[in-house]
Amino acid sequence: MLVKTFGSAVAGIDAYTITIEVNVSQGIKFFIVGLPDSAVKESEQRMQSALKINGYKWPGYKIIINMAPADIRKEGSAYDLPLAIGILAASNQISDMKLSKYLIMGELSLDGSLQPIKGVLPIAIKAREEGFDGIILPVQNAKEAAVVEDITVYGARNIKEVTAFLNDEGTIQPTVIDTDEEFMRGISEVDFDFSEVKGQENVKRALEISAAGGHNILMIGPPGSGKSMLAKRMPSILPPLTLDEALETTKIHSVAGKIGTNTSLLTQRPFRSPHHTISDVALVGGGSFPQPGEISLAHNGVLFLDELPEFKRTVLEVMRQPLEDRKITISRARFTIEFPSGFMLVASMNPCPCGYFNHPTRQCVCSPGMVQKYMNRISGPLLDRIDLHIEVIPVPFNKLSETPPAESSVEIRKRVIRARQVQSKRFEKNKSVFCNAQMTTRQLANNTKMDEDSRQILKTAMEKLDLSARAYDRILKVSRTIADLEGVETVQSHHVAEAIQYRSLDKGTWGN
Repeated sequence: MLVKTFGSAVAGIDAYTITIEVNVSQGIKFFIVGLPDSAVKESEQRMQSALKINGYKWPGYKIIINMAPADIRKEGSAYDLPLAIGILAASNQISDMKLSKYLIMGELSLDGSLQPIKGVLPIAIKAREEGFDGIILPVQNAKEAAVVEDITVYGARNIKEVTAFLNDEGTIQPTVIDTDEEFMRGISEVDFDFSEVKGQENVKRALEISAAGGHNILMIGPPGSGKSMLAKRMPSILPPLTLDEALETTKIHSVAGKIGTNTSLLTQRPFRSPHHTISDVALVGGGSFPQPGEISLAHNGVLFLDELPEFKRTVLEVMRQPLEDRKITISRARFTIEFPSGFMLVASMNPCPCGYFNHPTRQCVCSPGMVQKYMNRISGPLLDRIDLHIEVIPVPFNKLSETPPAESSVEIRKRVIRARQVQSKRFEKNKSVFCNAQMTTRQLANNTKMDEDSRQILKTAMEKLDLSARAYDRILKVSRTIADLEGVETVQSHHVAEAIQYRSLDKGTWGN
């Protein structure tokens, strides 16, 4: 008897419906075709054990399974459940009347219980698009899939619950999530607050500008000056995620398997902080079966690279294109996959190998030329793509011992949100641009109106600092953000002057 069940394959951050055809006929062998990987082929042993323990018979006939379309590779153990259900229906042990209405996915344990799988959110979105009545998943993934509206999600604990549901002998309660309520509950929660940071007012100002315009920022300072502490508080002053951003972010983390069980929606902006030993593939994504890298996991959030010069040169250089294009394209012989990578880069570094160059009280012990050699580990093209460079000076004791708390993240975030609202109105006709850092050259020319004093200051800076055309654009974008924070339409001379101050590594005198 021939029956069909339906599953799903994930490629990139999108899902594709897979039709699983199961035919049980005369013979004794087991065949599975349709470009399955090793994990799919190993499902035979898991299914045999699960079915026997739960009182079903493994058919003593020839079983042929085809997974169509055959040109899409099927990976992982998530096909165990639809394969097993197809075998039971094809051997007349359960009814096949409901199989066309539901998309089924799940990994089987040897005792028939279901284990969670990856990529549930894009799978649920695709099931809705394909017109399925519902989707049957492991109960651990049900909340994540239930975020998708207009499709019924059933979370099962074991294969026995699934077969009873398909035979109309039992019910599985659908999982219902109020997406708006779930979203609103978590958007205001923060783990770290700027009120805990003593001093460093100039650095806080730079971080506020960075958050307001979506600009990349590099902090340079000696050990213990607070670079990492400040960076960890960056998400607390960024505008809350919109619902669309939250769904997109959840989708990426779902594909990567980074969402915890019983989690429905990511409501906080991601903060990713990879170690400097990371490989270039782990950073940008890829592998034999491409997975999102750290830059994609940081999409709509912050990618923090601590001790920037310690990262391998090749790792840093592969970020050049994603920083500009906000996406990463991974090409293989048979397919091409695109992952989003719209992140804010926050980086920190010591000024020299010993860490104490330019320190107010401690002596640098690096030999002549070592400071510049250390700085040269970061290429000019990469530095060009970082909008703000800020020096972090250690906080003196009298500031550390002050008892009044500093300005809270809530207050800073209010100003950032106001500036972002101005930008949203400015770019409302262009759906691909959300903040000043993403402006094209034409948009920059149309939206950055300068007076004569501003032009003269910028001209002098360009000539004396020998700035590149990209650095010129970055200065204008930062100037536009500073003006937005101030609530004025025209970019004025003090806005440009402040933006130029944040290009300290372009001055050519650092380390000399």
